[in-house]
Amino acid sequence: MNDNFQFSGQQKMSALLSKDFSLLGVLTRMGLPFGFGDASVEEVCRKGGVDTKAFLLICSIYALDGYVPPRELMQEVDVRDIVKYLHRSHRWYLDEFLEELADALKEMTAPCSEKYHLIIRKFLNDYREELAKHFAYEEETVFPYVDQVLAGKEGKDFTILQYEKNHSNIQEKLEDLKSLVLKYMPDICESRAIYRALTYIYALEYDLARHTVIEDDILIPLVSRLEHHE
Repeated sequence: MNDNFQFSGQQKMSALLSKDFSLLGVLTRMGLPFGFGDASVEEVCRKGGVDTKAFLLICSIYALDGYVPPRELMQEVDVRDIVKYLHRSHRWYLDEFLEELADALKEMTAPCSEKYHLIIRKFLNDYREELAKHFAYEEETVFPYVDQVLAGKEGKDFTILQYEKNHSNIQEKLEDLKSLVLKYMPDICESRAIYRALTYIYALEYDLARHTVIEDDILIPLVSRLEHHE
């Protein structure tokens, strides 16, 4: 997509979503339903109780490589909307996407020996555990801290800078799983099943990379500004 392309609240929602497949996931995780007809982005967001600027900001991060939000937009977006999106994403990754990936991996290894079943299962379980640990830190420490900052009650034992310094890499084990499926599955496995599993892995990798950008380049700067009462 052209990096100079700009989304607008006046666009038809259907036209915006057609720009990039990943925006379909953004729509659902923002709590917006399909069936919007020819309504504009602003109309759909207003009806769904979602801030249009927050929705467009997240869409831009997913669809536009290297997107840097303008300062005025960062000043207008409510950090609550960003936290809500991240929270819903956590549940989606763990409760839905990883389950679909597990089904695809199970289908892929169906013709294989038990050894391959165990190896793939261990890779996936290890990754699920790492992802859950990463999300738990945000749900139990970071998001409650954001609520405190918004209420003007931030303490001195934690700042958003600590989160930035300790922000773990959640991509490494996924890269290992991708490499295993891509390079080392026996030829007894159906190509269609391997392709399906890899499609899920690449989609998850892509989505998590954008998720990390939202945390690093949106959430942290917004909370930092609130800490400094800007």
